[in-house]
Amino acid sequence: MRHNHHKHMVADYQKRFWISLALTPPILLLSPMIQNLLKIADKLRIPGDVYLLFGLATFVFLFGGFPFLKGLSNELKNRKPGMMTLIGIAITTAYIYSSAVVFGLQGKFFFWELVTLVDIMLLGHWIEMRSIMGASRALEELAKLMPSAAHKILDSGDIKDVPISELKPGDQILIRPGEKIPADGVVVDGETSVDESMLTGESMPVSKGPGAKVIGGAINGEGSIAVEVKSVGKDSFLSQVIELVNQAQMSKSRTQDLANRAALWLTIIALTAGTVTLFVWLLFMKMDFAFALERTVTVMVITCPHALGLAVPLVIAVSTALSARNGLLIRDRGAFERARNIQAIVFDKTGTLTMGKFGVTDVVSFSDKFPGDKILTYAASVEIHSEHPIAKGIVASAAETVPVNKFRAIPGKGAEAEIDGKVVKIVSPGYLKENNIKVKDSQIKTITTQGKTIVYVLVEEKIIGAVGLADIIRPESRKAIKALKGMGIRCMMLTGDNQMVARWVAEEIGLDEYFAEVLPQEKASRIKDIQSRGLVVAMTGDGVNDAPALAQADIGIAIGAGTDVAVETADIVLVHSNPLDVVAIVGLARATYRKMIQNLLWATGYNAFAIPLAAGVLYNFGILLSPAVGAVFMSLSTVIVAINARFLKISR
Repeated sequence: MRHNHHKHMVADYQKRFWISLALTPPILLLSPMIQNLLKIADKLRIPGDVYLLFGLATFVFLFGGFPFLKGLSNELKNRKPGMMTLIGIAITTAYIYSSAVVFGLQGKFFFWELVTLVDIMLLGHWIEMRSIMGASRALEELAKLMPSAAHKILDSGDIKDVPISELKPGDQILIRPGEKIPADGVVVDGETSVDESMLTGESMPVSKGPGAKVIGGAINGEGSIAVEVKSVGKDSFLSQVIELVNQAQMSKSRTQDLANRAALWLTIIALTAGTVTLFVWLLFMKMDFAFALERTVTVMVITCPHALGLAVPLVIAVSTALSARNGLLIRDRGAFERARNIQAIVFDKTGTLTMGKFGVTDVVSFSDKFPGDKILTYAASVEIHSEHPIAKGIVASAAETVPVNKFRAIPGKGAEAEIDGKVVKIVSPGYLKENNIKVKDSQIKTITTQGKTIVYVLVEEKIIGAVGLADIIRPESRKAIKALKGMGIRCMMLTGDNQMVARWVAEEIGLDEYFAEVLPQEKASRIKDIQSRGLVVAMTGDGVNDAPALAQADIGIAIGAGTDVAVETADIVLVHSNPLDVVAIVGLARATYRKMIQNLLWATGYNAFAIPLAAGVLYNFGILLSPAVGAVFMSLSTVIVAINARFLKISR
């Protein structure tokens, strides 16, 4: 809904801008001030040209100026005058005064200033709306995780494919290898491993047997299983995540726009300066009403500089384009502005600080005949025939493999094969326990306390060594954490993994805090807890389980290689999945804010010079700022603002 609303607003501003812009050239050419300036008055004067000018300007005022007139009304109703109030007052003053001149009042037309002001402001708001159109489509993406059909096991034992909407608690379904699980339930038959990393944050596939719970949306591994359905529809785990995302997004706060704050002060200044100008010329300078009114209108129009409408949108547009070229996609402008104030960044572990896949971290040898590299070669040579994630991690870490014979899987415990006529087994600690094989080694104890996965290598039933595996830490993670801490930002980690794994990762990369064994439904509340400390919190993650936390955080940052759900929920997306890009985002946000302040100071500060001249303070010295000269000042201010925005740079 919010996405469609923003899309409609972008299209509306775009249409109004192009139509108003198309009518601007004839209005400029029909304006006496422009004709005199270009010395073409004699060539363009036609009967009734004043009324044609009035008609065209009226259309631009009503059609192009409608968003600002409506905004003026809304801001006054809410007693919160801002940019819309300032623009609305300026164009209304210029239109009413110029219309009065058309029908007999002595004075000058301001139609050309009216339409150019409308054009610039429409352009600025169009740019602004496009920059904030990163509205979340998270709920749509979450729904895509579920398969459309399920293999229902009938009472007769036959299998029938049915839509998941027809499933009811108590039904039994068959999930084949590699398929997505269509509903929450309990395994009643079969054994397998299930990849729940995108749902729970658990990096390692979870073994499932009879009595084990499975979650809809998770991916089944190597075995077929029969599952009794327990939860469907709104009661399912995924539906609850959807609700958490929705609630967090609805409650996310919005910061007030900088330009609106500047506009509030300019509105006060415009009304005050205009009123003072009118009464000074009438009561003290004894000038006629037409002259005093022209000075007042000039002040009112000049007080709303074109540059103010572009001061923030131009910087945002430049920073958005600059970040996109560097793989940093800004989807929510307000959140990006808040990123400069980040005080704590909470990282998901799996797939964010780590690679999300297993790799060998330790090789322990128990025999002089078998050094570490030979143990790893033996392990990889056997595991190369297995599809298990741990096996793939061992193979990927080995420098070489050797031929094997008679490969055989040991269900739930590992695998074995013959190498050079000897039986080599790669087994889990459970195999050693079953066969009463004891291992006492300080290195093994250290690896275990770090929460790593250990497999043992046996030759002819004798242990020759062990291999420790863990989710590989991204090489950029340490640099990113160090840089962020150097910027005064606390670095934390939130993970569904166990305490030992979390502690090991935190110590390896130098985190300030970590939270382990956090369930998906608890992640958003953990973010709330951190926010309750008075900290501005950013969350960086890539999984479905991170979506509520990404939405709850002041700034949600998604790793682009993660799920569409995480990407659509986030305010900022890191395309390259590089934690160092978080550093770049914070640096760019701070640089962008500095440029905004510089532009706003220029756009509003020039009024300190222009308004008194427009009011006529130097009239006795023969200096009177005409509307034409005022327009030059406004144009110059706009050019300076645009050039300053272009100097924005990104640093890593």
